[in-house]
Amino acid sequence: MFFEARLESALQHWQRQPENIPLRLELWNGRQFDLSPTPRVTIRLPSRSALLAFLAPTLSRLAEAYIEGKIEIQGAVRDTIEVADQLTRRRQSAPTPVPFWRRTSHTRRADADAIQYHYDVSNDFYQLWLDRRMVYSCAYFRTGDEDIHTAQEQKLDHICRKLMLKPGEQLLDIGCGWGALAVWAAHNYGVHVTGITLSRNQYEHARAWAEREGLADRIEIRLQDYRDVPGREVFDKIVSVGMFEHVGLRKLPNYFATVSRLLRDGGWVMNHGITSMDPDSREVGRGGGEFIDRYVFPQGELPHLALAIREMSRQGLEVTDVESLRAHYAQTLWHWTTRLEQQQQLAEAHAGSKRYRVWLLYLAGCAWGFEHGWISIHQILAHKTKRNGVSGAPWTREHLYSETATATPARVRIST
Repeated sequence: MFFEARLESALQHWQRQPENIPLRLELWNGRQFDLSPTPRVTIRLPSRSALLAFLAPTLSRLAEAYIEGKIEIQGAVRDTIEVADQLTRRRQSAPTPVPFWRRTSHTRRADADAIQYHYDVSNDFYQLWLDRRMVYSCAYFRTGDEDIHTAQEQKLDHICRKLMLKPGEQLLDIGCGWGALAVWAAHNYGVHVTGITLSRNQYEHARAWAEREGLADRIEIRLQDYRDVPGREVFDKIVSVGMFEHVGLRKLPNYFATVSRLLRDGGWVMNHGITSMDPDSREVGRGGGEFIDRYVFPQGELPHLALAIREMSRQGLEVTDVESLRAHYAQTLWHWTTRLEQQQQLAEAHAGSKRYRVWLLYLAGCAWGFEHGWISIHQILAHKTKRNGVSGAPWTREHLYSETATATPARVRIST
């Protein structure tokens, strides 16, 4: 009775708020509580133990209760995420630093385990909701009305244009995923690509794809940690898409030092990754970061844009262009959420019902987070300035948007 009394007190508090929560709460004894005249989501608590998730709700506690089957939810996933946001907003808390005991060493073994946990679920599972090229990163929308297949191809080409790829160049793709960017760049721009990943599923898929496309002579896929790529000034261009989130804040200097070591004098690097909105690179508040760390991305840490740029600059990489794709990622994630929800039966067959619930909440929650400015994503383009100080940066960005324009490097001449 004590916990029920506390719940009724909490419900009365929520009902007095000026902003209605479109929620109906059903208890195990048949009692119902509506927090809005028109509830769009129903949450059923089948036992008294489920009350614990609601007495002091956080995003992590609510998500865990749903994932572990302690509560039942009826309603569209977007509406469910909105309800969770409103319930936890009443207990608004600022982002907090990652506790010392949760900081990770990001050893090669630990990073490999984390990558395999996330990506080696099942290629069949990912194919259900990703685009036809299996691009698992933010798409690029020119109008917002494109389907996910078109938007992902636009992203691949947008990256290649930013890097100003030319036939015969050597491109390193750090965290190459299932091989979409490697195939696109080799086929459309004539470059030689070395792609590295820690996921065996991705490695095998990318290698087979390159073979099928007749590009095996131009694409080499390795099952390799970025720290183990040998050589110095090996590559003309380097790209990393959706990977540096796994690096760890304390490892960023080493990560960008490795990029600088491998990049040739005058070369370009594009880092495309999720960033924190907190200037101190603290994790998302209200339990959001805790949920992702436990169920989705073990060891993931998001740097603020300023931290990423600082560490790049310290390694001699001159940042020339930064583009925020926050709205693009929100749109991408809603596409993925819808596609996964439509394929629930097959997704559960491939990955199990619990994994399905984890990914559905994760994708929808991230979509909401990007949409509402909890997290962001940036493409950072940097140049390894030549030893004589000459920059190869083009005069304008025209080459990014014109089908015929080419990037003309700036050559500063001073008349005497």
